[in-house]
Amino acid sequence: MNIIDELKWRDAINQTTDEEGLKKLTSEKQIALYCGVDPTGDSMHIGHLIPFMMMKRFELAGHHPFILIGGATGSIGDPSGRKTERQLQTMEQVQHNVDALTKQMQLLFGGDANVTMVNNFDWLSKISLLDFLRDYGKLVNINTMLAKDIVASRLANGISFTEFTYQILQSVDFWTLHHQHNIQLQIGGGDQWGNITAGIDLIHKIDGADEEVYGLTIPLMLKADGTKFGKTAGGAVWLDSEKTSPYEFYQFWLNQDDRDVVKYLKFFTFLTKEEIDDLHEKVKTQPEKREAQIKLAEEVTRFVHGEEDLTEAKKITESLFQGDIKALSVKEAEQAFNSVPSATIENELINIVDLLIAAEVDSSKRQAREDVNNGAIYINGERITDIETVIDPSSSFSGKFIVIRRGKKNYFLAKIK
Repeated sequence: MNIIDELKWRDAINQTTDEEGLKKLTSEKQIALYCGVDPTGDSMHIGHLIPFMMMKRFELAGHHPFILIGGATGSIGDPSGRKTERQLQTMEQVQHNVDALTKQMQLLFGGDANVTMVNNFDWLSKISLLDFLRDYGKLVNINTMLAKDIVASRLANGISFTEFTYQILQSVDFWTLHHQHNIQLQIGGGDQWGNITAGIDLIHKIDGADEEVYGLTIPLMLKADGTKFGKTAGGAVWLDSEKTSPYEFYQFWLNQDDRDVVKYLKFFTFLTKEEIDDLHEKVKTQPEKREAQIKLAEEVTRFVHGEEDLTEAKKITESLFQGDIKALSVKEAEQAFNSVPSATIENELINIVDLLIAAEVDSSKRQAREDVNNGAIYINGERITDIETVIDPSSSFSGKFIVIRRGKKNYFLAKIK
């Protein structure tokens, strides 16, 4: 199956500048293509992952992806998708983010992958103001720029000249990469369509209308209920394991709606059509087994975090399902209970009722005694039914914390000073 046909089957194409031409080109030869990410932060979230999954598919099909980290454009700010000006970062912060994202990309694609990392600071920083205006600015029509959605949406609230020039800078990126590496395709999110087509226009003006370059964007990802994909009650789901643990990451995918899971299998895994069709059938006939969600969680967690972290995330999931808290290591327990309510207590023997008050599990001693007497309280996985029980904080998890459960699902963490 041609890579464009595969992307269409996966519903992964929003717009292309010339679909038939691109399909013909990718059928005839291996091409170089690129996708960029600006270092506005030191980690990508799962929304950013979508175009880079596409880049990985191109690589597996024999093509050569280039990953552009926007060390220069990231210091300016992309106006797309925003109503107000970005807060400019210091160049030190930009460089920190560049280093972090570069490392993240290397982990995603692996050391043996046919992928090249580039930074547009390497060429954009060398262009003088006069050269920028004479060599590129003269070729860009203001009326055309104003008509682009990326700029038009900002006119009501105003846009600085700095952000207005972003489109030209990204166009220079495409032209530079086309000349230096014969890159013929740029991929981006739907909001990048104006920037991508501006780059193609610049190449055609400099090198001629017959120059063979293309653009492709991915669809906006929405959940079945119409809300934006990738957000949780706790915020974004990050690729950085320090921001979103592998266990939390795994759980995010495991808890997807039946109405969305097949779409996500197409987008975020490298399973074949036959494998996905089989899982789709199981969603319809045996939804209670959640086999599609389990496979989705395994595949994406393995791709982003690796086999070891996937194994750990599955172990935590199984231990919590069985209520076997003691089977967890300190590190695993920290992942499992990272986002539950917590309070700090002294490192000394404490009565169970006093512990429930100190850990803010219950608001009164009466309620605490009632919960214990009713068998609703578990300490580090063990049910406590005697209100005279004394807890030793140093007895579990290296004396770092106590895991408290009230009822079936309400967890709390008492952190030891």
